[in-house]
Amino acid sequence: MAPNGQAVSYEGNGESKKPSFMSINSEELRKHDKVGDLWISIEGKVYDVTDWLTKHPGGENALKSLAGQDVTDAFLAFHPGTAWSLLPQFQIGVLTDYEVSPIQADYRKLLTDLKRAGLYKNPLHVYGQYLAVMIPMFVLCVLGVVYSPGFWIHIGCGVLMGFFWIQAGFMGHDIAHSGMFKTGIDKYLKLSIGCFTGIGMQWWRNNHNAHHYSCNCVDYDPDIQYMPLFAITPKFFASLYSNFYERKMDFDAAARFLVSYQHYTFYIVMALARINLYAQTLIVAFTRKMPFSTRAWELGALAFYWSWFSLLLSCLPNNYHRLAFVLSAFATTGIQHVQFVLNHFSSPVYEGRPESKTWFESQVRGSLNISSSPWTDWFHGGLNFQIDHHVFPTLPRHNLRKVAPFVKPLCDKYDLPYESVSWWEANLRVLRTLKAAAMEARDISKPAPSLSKSLIWEAANARG
Repeated sequence: MAPNGQAVSYEGNGESKKPSFMSINSEELRKHDKVGDLWISIEGKVYDVTDWLTKHPGGENALKSLAGQDVTDAFLAFHPGTAWSLLPQFQIGVLTDYEVSPIQADYRKLLTDLKRAGLYKNPLHVYGQYLAVMIPMFVLCVLGVVYSPGFWIHIGCGVLMGFFWIQAGFMGHDIAHSGMFKTGIDKYLKLSIGCFTGIGMQWWRNNHNAHHYSCNCVDYDPDIQYMPLFAITPKFFASLYSNFYERKMDFDAAARFLVSYQHYTFYIVMALARINLYAQTLIVAFTRKMPFSTRAWELGALAFYWSWFSLLLSCLPNNYHRLAFVLSAFATTGIQHVQFVLNHFSSPVYEGRPESKTWFESQVRGSLNISSSPWTDWFHGGLNFQIDHHVFPTLPRHNLRKVAPFVKPLCDKYDLPYESVSWWEANLRVLRTLKAAAMEARDISKPAPSLSKSLIWEAANARG
């Protein structure tokens, strides 16, 4: 029996039997697009991955967002060659109307060319360079906290800790996407990142992979679902259902009030956003289904982090210094949170299930590059080449600048916007996007649930 109870017959003379698979068209494939009945196709072969959903290394949401479709481009973009050996056990049929569009053919050819050119190789000396920056920052921070009584020195130490967290986060991003050793060691390196950042890789895996598979989709992409704090498009005013969080994103009176002033609160929220990452990490670590060994490793890493961080804080002379240190560290990591949203907040969004057949187009349209000099690549952590990272997510970040000259012509060929703007222009675009949605939210002719009960809203808008 094939997965999910589908029978597979065999033909042959008894010496070399070959399975005879069902013939399935795209219309039939689309019917199997839900938990409990989940099919996909890759290069014209149909697979029943219903029972694989909870075991998928990239998380459940990656499969759920593209269920019932041909996912060839996404599979090629994210998976190593070894993943092909896992597929035969899930095959139940062949896709009778499988076609490859010109843009898909060009994208796959470029992907193959980049691999043949060796651009997917990940030399370890590059990470040695990153560590050569990170370790001194951490050491100076600790020395300043332990040996100096100065208040401003401690604020400076908080800034150093913030930049250390930023760079450690970028390294974790690299390891999780492309691996460092390309062996099982990478799994433990991913989990160990929590020892130094307090951010768990299990949370990251579920959240970040879902973002990649559904870039700028208001229904599926968690990286643009920030209700009630932010709404980057009036589409969120319809109280959409989040397929990632599996709940309704209510645009109620409180959300209307917060969104109406989001262009003023944006940088304040970004400065404190790390608190939310800690909370999300702990929620996932304690409540999400995962193997016992994975949970133990994750919780162990987090326990180690909070132990050394608490010990470091105890070395400060009083709570006033401790608060200043923590706030300066959090505010510094706010730079990274701003970087995260610059790449997507001002780009076009769409509703509905992501379409795998337009994989390349949706990744390009939903992303924005930041123009920068090569010497600042360490600061941006590869986020300055977000378009290139999204179309080739497992490409090591130190090669993104080399790949960009090949991605842009492909975009030009198919009239796709390969946009690259300055850091300041990207910030302005985000603020304009937030302000435009805020002005829409203030339109009380479009009532929100329980609006009449909101004294906060009425008082805030009594000035006319």
